[in-house]
Amino acid sequence: MSSLAARAAARPKLLGTTRLAFRLSWRQLTFEKSRLAAAIAGVVFACLLVFMQLGFMTALLDSAGQTQRLLQADLYIVHKKTEALWRTQPFPRARLMQALALPEVEHVAPFYVALAPIRNPETGTTKTIMVFGFDPDSGLMVLPGLTEEARAKIRLPDTILVDERSRPDFGPFKELIERDGQVVTELAGRRVTVAGTIIHGASFASDGHAITSETNLLRLVPNRTFGHVDIGGVFLKPGTDVAAAMARLAPLLADDVMLLDQQGLIDFEQKYWSTQAPIGFIFGLGVAIGLLVGCVIVYQILFTDISRHIREYATLKAMGYGQGYLRRVVLAESLYLAVLGYIPGWLMAVGVYALAEAKIFIPMRMDFDKSVLVFGLIFGMCFVSGLLAVRKLKDADPASMF
Repeated sequence: MSSLAARAAARPKLLGTTRLAFRLSWRQLTFEKSRLAAAIAGVVFACLLVFMQLGFMTALLDSAGQTQRLLQADLYIVHKKTEALWRTQPFPRARLMQALALPEVEHVAPFYVALAPIRNPETGTTKTIMVFGFDPDSGLMVLPGLTEEARAKIRLPDTILVDERSRPDFGPFKELIERDGQVVTELAGRRVTVAGTIIHGASFASDGHAITSETNLLRLVPNRTFGHVDIGGVFLKPGTDVAAAMARLAPLLADDVMLLDQQGLIDFEQKYWSTQAPIGFIFGLGVAIGLLVGCVIVYQILFTDISRHIREYATLKAMGYGQGYLRRVVLAESLYLAVLGYIPGWLMAVGVYALAEAKIFIPMRMDFDKSVLVFGLIFGMCFVSGLLAVRKLKDADPASMF
């Protein structure tokens, strides 16, 4: 009981000295306003750098799965050598027919993907666009702008719909269609009619998208054949358990393809961009570098502050304050810097996100999860810097004052 009583009595004392440590650290930080401003600026720089790298990373992953989220099938057949949507490996259409052997399968739908140059109707320049081809009546893809009238249009020969959120380099298709009703241009060197627009959005894989019927795509894009499909959509009968049907269907397919549900298809695409594509590594490395730079900046600030006040720390030791109290003073300074640097860093990141989104035409979201994650990273960065800087407190020797 005596040890419990001693610990209970020690708690108020610890809380009291901790409050004193925070008060002392705040006064030290605010004593020289110019040094405090420089310290906060260093943390803001690290915070903004981390926010931007994470923002680009999440924008990369979100845009990577946007097409897959618009597909409506229950299961998908993909060639095992496919790397990503823009680097598919076509597989024989007969694999889709094999899926019909399962009684739970209602129907199947092929999905074709091609990259082709499209001519800007105003400037005459060409730029590569990603084109999706599918049966408009299959229900395979649902997206804003793909109305019944629009589906009827892409059944017409050499007719496409263009994404109105594509980069401006492709041309002002939306404005021209609103004025003239349709636009005539060239796709893959062939004359096509742009009969309307849909809403999809650019991605890191493609600056723009267009859709048409599978017949049109096979006619427009050279070296594509009816018998080879990029993605196969499998629609199950209503009420069918998707996981159970997937387990039963997989053994019926040939070894050159794999079977995925929609989330698996999204994860497959995002895995490519996060682990295989160089850009994913670059963004991840940018986060690490931002934290390292911030850690060095905060460490230098705290180390210099301890050096400048080493006599004061020695005096506190002589007055009976232990090493633990002095450590709490330094760590409190690091935590103050984390909070003071995070707030303006977050505000600046919101503005830069809006600017970047307007330039790259890819949504960059400042959500709650990202805000909390970055605060945790900045908090940890400053805390580690404080732990490294407290080693300088060993030089605070009361005997050196005499």
